Amino acid sequence: MNLHGSMWLRVEKMSASLSDTIIIYCDGACSGNQSANNAGGWGVVMKYKDHIKELHGGECNTSNQRMELTACIKALEAIKAKDKPVTVYSDSAYLVNCMHQKWYVRWKKNGWKNAKKQPVENKDLWSRLLDLLDGLNVKFHKVEGHAGVELNERADELARLGAEEA
Repeated sequence: MNLHGSMWLRVEKMSASLSDTIIIYCDGACSGNQSANNAGGWGVVMKYKDHIKELHGGECNTSNQRMELTACIKALEAIKAKDKPVTVYSDSAYLVNCMHQKWYVRWKKNGWKNAKKQPVENKDLWSRLLDLLDGLNVKFHKVEGHAGVELNERADELARLGAEEA
């Protein structure tokens, strides 16, 4: 599917075995969402075969949505083997629905305006994410937050830690 010009996002069925897939759980958190002097954090758990890598960080004066996107961006930036299939699990409907429903195609076609003809929020992060997805084989899956999914719960803990450290 052509995103714009020569940029391609491949969201395909995985042909490789699950053991050859990079699994990513990413989450964002924000205390005092979009209020002055708030603290947000992002957390990532990456699994490849028997290896697990955890990442986290935080920012002040941010939003939960920005932290959700940042978590995914940081995870994709950390991938060394660009030829491996990737599965991203997130409890962010904002992220997963955009990828599944291809909102970004319409946004770009409309000059980064949403359906209400308003500027797309977080355009800087969406652009960065779409650039990272270029050339990767990524599948996105929605996971229920706070439902006992071990790696998602850990990503949430890391996001909260990032917010505390911000």
